[in-house]
Amino acid sequence: MNETQQPLIAFSTRVRRSPFFEATRRWGCRAYTVYNHMYLPATYAGGEAEYWKLVEDVTLWDVAAQRQVEITGPDAAHFAQLLTSRDLSRCAVDQCRYVLLLADDGGIINDPVMLRLGENHFWFSVADSDVLLWARGVAVDRGLDVEITEPDVSPLQLQGPKASIVLSSVLGNWVEDLGFFRMRQTELDGVPLVVSRTGWSGEKGFEIYLRDGRHGDALWERLMEAGKPHGIAPAAPNQIRRIEAGMLSHGNDMTLDDNPFEVGLERFVDLDMEADFIGKSALQKISAAGVSRRLVGIEIGGEALSGFNADNRPLLEGGNRVGRITSSVYSPRLKKNIGLAMLASGSAGEGHRLILSSDAGDIEVRVVSLPFVAPPSTS
Repeated sequence: MNETQQPLIAFSTRVRRSPFFEATRRWGCRAYTVYNHMYLPATYAGGEAEYWKLVEDVTLWDVAAQRQVEITGPDAAHFAQLLTSRDLSRCAVDQCRYVLLLADDGGIINDPVMLRLGENHFWFSVADSDVLLWARGVAVDRGLDVEITEPDVSPLQLQGPKASIVLSSVLGNWVEDLGFFRMRQTELDGVPLVVSRTGWSGEKGFEIYLRDGRHGDALWERLMEAGKPHGIAPAAPNQIRRIEAGMLSHGNDMTLDDNPFEVGLERFVDLDMEADFIGKSALQKISAAGVSRRLVGIEIGGEALSGFNADNRPLLEGGNRVGRITSSVYSPRLKKNIGLAMLASGSAGEGHRLILSSDAGDIEVRVVSLPFVAPPSTS
């Protein structure tokens, strides 16, 4: 469906607004979606126009809907490790980690970026699911001294090749030296921030976590003003660029029904570490047995796709269904339709050819390697 044809979402007090909400409306946001019970901008100038701004200049995103689950207290480090399959003993203060939160059967509950603000102070910057409620449920009757809350923290993302130039003009030259998946706790005019060298764009970028929502409008305008000489534009999280980069979307490309081995995220599972985590025993069994399906990259023939598609269209081989598309989009840089698909292992090899049935007839689909476009240097 074309973005200009999307149905409207009526604003309601039941759904929360971010500290940047009025700024996004002022700067021309044309559609919102609901994410973590909050409005998330879905489009301004349109996906392709925003894509070119992202890959050529710099874009500013309101991602306050990416809520923080904060874990503090004497047993916070132990509890944080219980929640995730990565070995957190190797994560220093002021480092970040992409982590998986898993169910007891190994299904993926969420895939947040975890920020370590202190020895016993963690944020899990979560995708769309009720992780706060889940984490509180996990803590019940475990006898651990932890506090689990949602703090007054609202992130922006500044993404694109000129992001570091813009942000350093506001915060100082240290921004240029901030390492990949490193963070710094800082202030701007007395307003507390956390800045991390992370993002969901496939481009160089930063996340700026505002720790006092009263200053949301001022922070937005300060960054937009600083970005003017560099062609800054407001944008939504860009589906084209993240698919090019092979980045997964929780709820589309992975769900509670999928495990890390099926979606190619086994490198974020440390089965050999001594510490226990939820889902560890299940994943040990899955690892030993192997998986019967895999998430892969695909190229899709036919006419250029309009907008982002997440409609689980079936893929066929020999007339039999062997999988489904999880995300697909037209890449203006590659001039082809690309996507991700969950396929039976026997049909998931690179170069394998499948059929997508459509009203216009059968369309050929080919399995390809990921990513479609290599990321820029992470230095």
